[in-house]
Amino acid sequence: MNLSISGHHLEVTPAIRDYLLLKLERITRHFDRVIDVKVFLSVDKLAQKAEVNIHVPGREIFAESTDQDLYAAIDSLADKLDRQVLKHKDKTTGHGHDSMKHAPVA
Repeated sequence: MNLSISGHHLEVTPAIRDYLLLKLERITRHFDRVIDVKVFLSVDKLAQKAEVNIHVPGREIFAESTDQDLYAAIDSLADKLDRQVLKHKDKTTGHGHDSMKHAPVA
């Protein structure tokens, strides 16, 4: 997984980077075929904004979150991403239904 973190009006400190990695581990735990992750953090007066774009096979997943606290915005962002990744995983994997073509004839 390639990870790119950039900040606008914000210095990306090692503490912020470690916190992001901790939160993004949850996504890679649920879906291991993540190719590329791009994170963009910005500060505009009182609004702290976090955006992420994840490239997985067959799809680009985007989420953004805004809060007054950067860590709260990252937490919210991780929750949104986790839901989207699980939904994508459910769509791409088999649903466990047998097709009618191969059902035994009674």
